[in-house]
Amino acid sequence: MGLLKNRETTFKPAFGLGNCHIQTIYSSLFREEKKIHFEIKNFLLNDGDFLECYWHKNSQHQDNAPLVILFHGLAGSFKSPYIQGAVEELSQNGFDSVIMHFRGCTGNDNKLPRSYHSGDSGDALEFIRTLKNEFPNRKLYAVGYSLGANMLLKLLGELKENTLIEKAVAISPPMQLDACSDRMNKGFSRYYQYRLIGDLNSALERKYEKHDMQKLLGLKREDIHKLKTFIEFDGAYTAPIHGFKSAQDYYKKSSSKQYLKFIKTPTLIIHSKDDPFMSQDVIPTKEELSDSVELELTEKGGHVGFISGTIFKPQYWLEKRVVSYLLS
Repeated sequence: MGLLKNRETTFKPAFGLGNCHIQTIYSSLFREEKKIHFEIKNFLLNDGDFLECYWHKNSQHQDNAPLVILFHGLAGSFKSPYIQGAVEELSQNGFDSVIMHFRGCTGNDNKLPRSYHSGDSGDALEFIRTLKNEFPNRKLYAVGYSLGANMLLKLLGELKENTLIEKAVAISPPMQLDACSDRMNKGFSRYYQYRLIGDLNSALERKYEKHDMQKLLGLKREDIHKLKTFIEFDGAYTAPIHGFKSAQDYYKKSSSKQYLKFIKTPTLIIHSKDDPFMSQDVIPTKEELSDSVELELTEKGGHVGFISGTIFKPQYWLEKRVVSYLLS
């Protein structure tokens, strides 16, 4: 049985930033983009497609330095403030890092009609295995955010004791996708859905320029704009292009909650009860966690937020918590 923690003293939101939506959007509005040097390498997949991977070496780099693989959230990239903050904090503590972008997430479209999804653990496994073969003496760690966190937890559960990862951290994972889809269609959360669906629809529309998507999906290009919710988009594109029977079939098979009890890798899940992307239905019980999984629940923090300090001098607690867990 896993550990369930709710330590309110661990994270306290900055005064004036207690609202879950402010926690969620503050960084994207006010955190300056960092000037980080990345080495960009394409990783070729077995199906002929590719991933763009952004590598960063710490300032005192050694060839055997521990390497952290970062998995971003939906429509995220190396530009995401939470990714940049993590890269910098990891570097300052002796870790190298690599951002494994999901297919098409740097602005360069991937080659195939398919894309990526919340349960798409195959690409990550292929990448991790290659890293382990290339760097057999380096310790590999993994950190996932939102969609990337759900994918990571699912992968660790699938691998069980055959993991190649020393430790993992999953931040704000949508562990029960149907409940998250429902939540995103309510209240102010519909704003986030509107923004994300806009990005997804734009990416899908570009695929019509290179592939016969109407034949593959039965969806006319001019009807893409009618997809306004996650369940509509996932039913029209995500499910059929990735081999699922329906959106609900995709949600059921890709939700990581059912995999948590199989995880053998030391793993920390960080989740806030006020996350506006999901209802509390996603929170697993002790019985649903393996002994290797620790669930750290906070009362506040929003979705991939967790900003403490003050409104004028914010402190990004999340990235420091990640590093402290990896070093512990």
